[in-house]
Amino acid sequence: MTTTAYAAATSTSMAATAVMLPRLPTVTTTARCSALPNLPARSFSTSIKQVSESKRSSLFQIKASEDASSAPDATELFNDLKEKWDALENKSTVIIYGGGAVVAVWISSILIGAVNSVPLLPKILELVGLGYTAWFVYRYLLFKSSRKELATDIESIKKKIAGTE
Repeated sequence: MTTTAYAAATSTSMAATAVMLPRLPTVTTTARCSALPNLPARSFSTSIKQVSESKRSSLFQIKASEDASSAPDATELFNDLKEKWDALENKSTVIIYGGGAVVAVWISSILIGAVNSVPLLPKILELVGLGYTAWFVYRYLLFKSSRKELATDIESIKKKIAGTE
């Protein structure tokens, strides 16, 4: 049984605050109720420990460089963005597409919240997604010939999007 002791401390403004201090158990020995015997601790040779320590330390070695070009400068970033914005011909189109993207994300978050509030529907949709994933793995990823077919389908779609086909 664990009990806690409460101590009150007052500050200079005479406000009292309660502090909870955990009480340590008074019994220090515990009885083992295990049918398994105590096993001796494993002893590793020092060479294995040294090898593992050297591998571990070599994984985390980081070299610092004083090359200023590796860190992006904020003014350079803003200047590059300003140059790209000035080079655009259809600024209104970019603004409309950006605003449409923000509105689409906002509406989709509302729809997802509404779907999640319906009981059982999220679990059913998870099962549908799991079933489709299993079918996709069986259809396109399990066998070598179907993987080749998937790769050719992806390449043809890329060509259609790029307009080279």
